[in-house]
Amino acid sequence: MKMKRIMRSLVLYLTLLVALAACGGGGSSGDTVNKGNSVVSAVGKPAPLDACPSGGIQVESGLDENGNGILDPAEVDITQNVCNGANGTNGLSVLVSVATEAAGANCANGGKKVSVGPDTNGNSVLDSSEITSSDNICNGTNGTNGTNGTNGTNGTDGTNGTNGLNSLAAIVPEPAGAICPSGGLKLSSGLDSNSNAALDSGEVSSTNYVCNGATGPAGPGVTWVDVTGTSAQAASNTGYLANNPAEVTVTLPALPAVGDIVQVSGIGSGGWKIAQNAGQSIITKNLPGGIGALWTSHESPRIWLSVASSADGTKLAVAVNGGQIYTSVDSGTTWTPRDAARQWTSLASSADGTKLVAVVFNGQIYTSADSGATWTARDAARGWSSVASSSNGTNLVAAATGGQIYTSTDSGATWTARDAARNWSSVASSSDGTMLLAVEFGGLIYTSVDAGLTWTPRDASRNWYSVASSSDGTKLVAVVQGGLIYTSTDSGATWFARNTSRNWSSVASSSDGTRLVAAVDFGFIYTSTDSGVTWTARAADADRSWSGVASSSDGSKLAAVEYIDGLIWTSSPKTTIGTAGSISGSQYDAIELQYAGNNTFTVLSYTGSFVVQ
Repeated sequence: MKMKRIMRSLVLYLTLLVALAACGGGGSSGDTVNKGNSVVSAVGKPAPLDACPSGGIQVESGLDENGNGILDPAEVDITQNVCNGANGTNGLSVLVSVATEAAGANCANGGKKVSVGPDTNGNSVLDSSEITSSDNICNGTNGTNGTNGTNGTNGTDGTNGTNGLNSLAAIVPEPAGAICPSGGLKLSSGLDSNSNAALDSGEVSSTNYVCNGATGPAGPGVTWVDVTGTSAQAASNTGYLANNPAEVTVTLPALPAVGDIVQVSGIGSGGWKIAQNAGQSIITKNLPGGIGALWTSHESPRIWLSVASSADGTKLAVAVNGGQIYTSVDSGTTWTPRDAARQWTSLASSADGTKLVAVVFNGQIYTSADSGATWTARDAARGWSSVASSSNGTNLVAAATGGQIYTSTDSGATWTARDAARNWSSVASSSDGTMLLAVEFGGLIYTSVDAGLTWTPRDASRNWYSVASSSDGTKLVAVVQGGLIYTSTDSGATWFARNTSRNWSSVASSSDGTRLVAAVDFGFIYTSTDSGVTWTARAADADRSWSGVASSSDGSKLAAVEYIDGLIWTSSPKTTIGTAGSISGSQYDAIELQYAGNNTFTVLSYTGSFVVQ
């Protein structure tokens, strides 16, 4: 848009400065004289901001009817704005060339041919291949003779009218400096007083500038390289066209600067792969298939049964059935055992990871206000099966198999029995604890909009096993053991069957309900980025006894546990660090990366689907 606006403004500006020959003439026997009028332009007034958001100049033109060499307000016929370029993203300069146009079909009396275009190769010359627009500025026709003066007594012939002077313009590049920080064009104009068809320095009456837009946040422009081989070492701010029947490997720059761009586009049938140098990685959370693509195992084989995450995915808590609770403050890299060995079945976390709540089958509820360092026993021994928390950890909901649902509004200090005794298997809560969701194994789905005071049965009787909710309680997801996944976008009023029948064991949701993760007992982990409409199997972590999954609020960081002598697993949205990491695409897939510092690249834009390693 910047380039088009400058070109259009320049053509209008130059057109206004074209010389029109003024009227002249001769006469006899009279004292009346006609004198020619010159075309005069006045420039330098600031252009209005509504016409030129990035500033510019206003050009006024008209005939100098009173012959004083000045364009008076009453003589203005045309007003045009010449705008500065807006801040751009490609940083290309706009060039203008002016050549003589011979008399002919384009200009009957000859003139100038003005060509405009971007300096795509950066050589400061407007090459023929760079011309995007051309226009002719034609010389005016000679003025007609003035009429003869009328005869008077002893009258003399009228004197000939003087010819009007041509108005000329000169355009030269303006280097980057105080006037134009990113360079631009210098526009000079004046009258051709010596009629040599050139704007001499002594004839310049006005000088103005059209400046290039500053380089935008995406950095400098990208130069494309056609790669017909099978490998290329990438340079910063360069694009690579993978053009080979075999896969083309493009290795990231070893020493990029923050903000540098690398682009790769697949032209050949072999596709492409972006390889990394030692220590480098690429954040992939913006890529389809980037979330949950790679998993890292932690800790030792135990009967891990449940996992909970803080909103940012940094603080994690996991429970061992018949063992202890373990907590991590570094996204699962290191773990600390907490409390004592119990038959832990479920746990939940506040958004900041400070307040935790955990339940024991045929035991009590336990709460912690210090990220799991110490625990306090609450309520009575019941067949607790599931627990959920509001984002601040104040409003809690817990369910007992063969018992009732219980709610707390004081971080678990006291509890109130709700609804009726059922085979409750899982509960979920909105961020404020008002909208609740509960399911019974071999029964119905139940929802509450008043923090558990009343409940409404939903859908049909199924072996419901695990549920999750968006932060506002609008988008819900529930899984059936030996059945399908079901989603709702209206707080549980209606439900839609998703995926296929599997032994679903656990499900978790991002805060907006868009990104979901679900696990299958002795199967795959599945992720969805469209609120459960479609799902992607994570083959690298198949055939495990998955028992629990958790998600950060943005859905980018995931955690999962397996219960038959299994491990804790975490997934973060980035490639494997170092030379083992990569992103691959197929023909017609394209990606744009930007260096963000600390050996990390981010995905700015993409098209297609990708394989993340």
